[in-house]
Amino acid sequence: MRSTDITIRDCSFVYEDFQYRTPIKFGGVALDKATVLNVDLVVETRDGKVAKGHGSMPLSNVWAFPSRTLEYSATLGAMKELASRFHAISASAKESGHAVDLGHALESRYLACLAPAASHLKLAEPIPTLAALVVASAFDAAIHDAYGKAQGLNVYKCYGPDFLEHDLGHYLGQEFAGDRLDRYLATEPKPRMPLYHLVGALDPLTAADVAKPVGDGLPETLAEWIVADGLTHMKIKLNGDDLEWDVNRVLGVDAVAVEMQAKRGVTSWWYSTDFNEKCQNVDYLLEFLRRVKAAIPAGFDRIQYIEQPTSRNMKANPTNVMHEAAKLRPVVLDEGLVDLESLQMARSMGYTGIAFKACKGQTQTVLLAAAAQKYSMFRCVQDLTCPGASLIHSAGIAAHVPGVAAIEANSRQYCPIANAGWTDRFPGVFSVRDGQMNTSLLTGPGLGAI
Repeated sequence: MRSTDITIRDCSFVYEDFQYRTPIKFGGVALDKATVLNVDLVVETRDGKVAKGHGSMPLSNVWAFPSRTLEYSATLGAMKELASRFHAISASAKESGHAVDLGHALESRYLACLAPAASHLKLAEPIPTLAALVVASAFDAAIHDAYGKAQGLNVYKCYGPDFLEHDLGHYLGQEFAGDRLDRYLATEPKPRMPLYHLVGALDPLTAADVAKPVGDGLPETLAEWIVADGLTHMKIKLNGDDLEWDVNRVLGVDAVAVEMQAKRGVTSWWYSTDFNEKCQNVDYLLEFLRRVKAAIPAGFDRIQYIEQPTSRNMKANPTNVMHEAAKLRPVVLDEGLVDLESLQMARSMGYTGIAFKACKGQTQTVLLAAAAQKYSMFRCVQDLTCPGASLIHSAGIAAHVPGVAAIEANSRQYCPIANAGWTDRFPGVFSVRDGQMNTSLLTGPGLGAI
């Protein structure tokens, strides 16, 4: 029992809805809008200090709750039902502790809501764990934000033994006994980080691809984005069920990048490829890589990592092993990463990296970041088209987890309206120059957003 331990005293939440300037495609579904969950809570320390915390996250139900039977409104409604239940659980929590302790304890209570919520809504299929984590992440972020503010510190300065009583073995099991969390997190952010720009499957590469201009003054094509933001990292969304299209898409991106980087005098840049789990098997991935390498050897060399090529449900698809593919490039688990068990299963199946996302919760993220480092896995941080406070949260993770080389931030492309008012407060975070994000600003109290 420490004087810095907190107890939740009050909790509330609201939604914001935004329309995208252009649609983005997830797993074969085009998305053109976002519902953002905003959570505010009040905590009190044992020695009587009161602080307010804020957490924010787009629900992104198309990604978190993909369904072939339920409509968009049904999966979004399910996640909103979870938000109401998680609010009640959070508001009634009586225990005191570090933010990690509260987040760890509350997660099991949140997950216990999945079946009752699905039954209450009479859904034709279960609510996925990932959907629960996305909803819970806004509550968890508010807890960590409030904890740091109660100490008057950025929360990344609060994960050491002066604040956190338990070692990692308490949360992750005997294998981690004696390890301390602060060993795996930087107390100061990296000052600058390259930005991974998203090249969506629907995004035009050149002016010839623009069927109907948006006309809002922002870049319309990849060629224009490269020049405007000085891009050096590009994440290429692929279909995973059309080999010719996927190969040609990478060739097309590379052709544009080669031309534009030559004009800029840039000789080194990188790609990542994201199949959003649509490849039926690893043979598809291997053939994709073979064809890309044969067609553009230099372009193949620019692929830094491969993201979630096959189904997130690893237990149901045990033959989708990545050992051969991982010999060529790091293969990163994203949608399939929901807990330590899934991380360990992925390792056994040949995955060599994991993608952290703020939408899976600050508590889970910092704990699994420690596990990934202990296992010497490739590490990256992915976006969920996070705007506003949720981008500060995501950028904070990328800037404080050692080994993360670049950061994603695509709300500036698809939903800039949700960033109104943030650009002036965080110059160089919501707008990018020379392909870099100014992460040196991520030092404020709590998670640093408000």
